[in-house]
Amino acid sequence: MASTWFSAPAPVAHRVRGFFAPVNRAAQTPVIFDPSEQGGFSLDAPPAPWINLGWIDNFSRKPGSKTSPVLSGIPASPLEQVRETLEARVSLQFLSWTKLTMALATGAQHMNLLAPASGAAAQADGAHAAAAVNVQSGSTASTILLAATDAANFTPGSIIALDADYSGQTGYVGAPISGAYVRQAPSDVDYIRRITFNVALVSQVNPTGLTLAEPLPGGAPAAGAKLQAVSGFVDREGGSFYQEWSGLFVMQGSQGERIFYYYPRLQSMASAEEAAIPLSGKNPGGQMRVLLKGQFLALPVTDPLDGERVLCYRSFLPAPNALV
Repeated sequence: MASTWFSAPAPVAHRVRGFFAPVNRAAQTPVIFDPSEQGGFSLDAPPAPWINLGWIDNFSRKPGSKTSPVLSGIPASPLEQVRETLEARVSLQFLSWTKLTMALATGAQHMNLLAPASGAAAQADGAHAAAAVNVQSGSTASTILLAATDAANFTPGSIIALDADYSGQTGYVGAPISGAYVRQAPSDVDYIRRITFNVALVSQVNPTGLTLAEPLPGGAPAAGAKLQAVSGFVDREGGSFYQEWSGLFVMQGSQGERIFYYYPRLQSMASAEEAAIPLSGKNPGGQMRVLLKGQFLALPVTDPLDGERVLCYRSFLPAPNALV
């Protein structure tokens, strides 16, 4: 009887979901993603500290590693191959403008536009800010306790930045997500709140404080943290700081299978760039959707399993009952 060979069909995916998590810059320690334990997570609720950036477009992986043959004998012939260089690049387009997508889509430092003090002189990256207010003990990542007089200055729908005063330190600043590397100490006491990723939207205001629409990326406020209102965001083309994050990209197959691309360390490698897409192909001079373009260089890590240097882990979780 003739045997019949079967194979599982190639996955059919809709689009790609993007998730990012902060690298510990001082220790160069990425966030680990283990598909054996975490591969079944809800795409709308990723495991902490991964941040959901939603659907992305034009996701592209470009390997750039180079190999070279080791020659032996007369005449010389290839004996084996060695890997000369490790390199990989990732490019994509974000479908939304947020604090994090703007930061990831620029090759440099990204800042919050703090609400200005009355009569402050104009500056390109934000005027001198209105005084910060103290955060009360007992605050959580979702509920910020304030004095009643301070809480009354905020309204639902406003954006806040929450972090410590700047006290003259150099090196990476911003906790637990580094937002800048300070070489020359600025004189602005609000500097860390200008560069912090601990920003959130206020959903409710009551006499005891603020309820946030989403938890702060950095978790519960540290002792001594203060809070300021934010009117928007700004980044600069130039500078010496590079964004670095762990990246996770997920393709969900139509049969329930999943493909994961986990990059322990991705560093932004291009200046800020946008793509303008006409909403109607018949009217190129009409309304356009402006998308942020991200380009990243993968940096290597050492796998503790066997000491190998790697740039990316590609994982596949088959559909239920699929042939393997």
